[in-house]
Amino acid sequence: MPAYNEASHIVSNVIETAKTLAEFGYDFEIIVVDDGSPDKTYLHATRLLATHPERVRVVHYDENQGKGNALMCGTSYAGGEYIVFLDADMDLHPAQLPTFFGIMEAGGADVVIGSKRHPLSKVNYPRIRRLYSWVYYGIVNLLFGLPVKDTQTGLKVFKREVLERVFPRMLVKRFAFDIEVLANAHRLGYKIESAPVSLEFQRASGRINWADVYCVLVDTAAIFYRMHVLHYYDRTSGNHAMAQLFFHAREVRDDVAV
Repeated sequence: MPAYNEASHIVSNVIETAKTLAEFGYDFEIIVVDDGSPDKTYLHATRLLATHPERVRVVHYDENQGKGNALMCGTSYAGGEYIVFLDADMDLHPAQLPTFFGIMEAGGADVVIGSKRHPLSKVNYPRIRRLYSWVYYGIVNLLFGLPVKDTQTGLKVFKREVLERVFPRMLVKRFAFDIEVLANAHRLGYKIESAPVSLEFQRASGRINWADVYCVLVDTAAIFYRMHVLHYYDRTSGNHAMAQLFFHAREVRDDVAV
């Protein structure tokens, strides 16, 4: 669960997530990664270490590095066979996870990602975000030919093996992170499927601005260049440890960073 400036509701959202997963009977852990939040989200999250000591872990680093970096960092701490990416703002409720696992099992998929464009999805988010999404999908489809119509939705399920092979190849750690992950997984032959989502946008305004859009497009073009011109990803073995890929992360235990 990557988090940036989520201090006001990180505790309640993690509690809601833990309650939901427990009701499903899952054996789970929730790893909160504070991506260098100025509001020190991780200090608020440490309250959960007393109430959910066997289910919640809190990791942080001081300098903001991007959501992708936070996800790689959290994955390096995870011990499960399946890795779930879940945004901390709860726009996407974890109650949807049984559908994802059902699709994974029924279709033999290695990756299942939420899709706002799935015919069964129910979404409520700003028009400008819809426009960004449509345009970006067109670009991604043209460049990479992925078997999905939405790559940016913040609920995804991976078999651990996929991320262990893909993450050491990664260079992008911010907004185009999802594309680099999925394009590499697809290139390695892993099966990717989409799942319907219910999405209720929680924020009065989004965090993405025109500068971010520009960076996404530049990074996406760079991924295409590395993949299809330089063949960089084919030359990268992906054998070095994921622990070397993130920025000075520290796990917090009983209010002490270790």
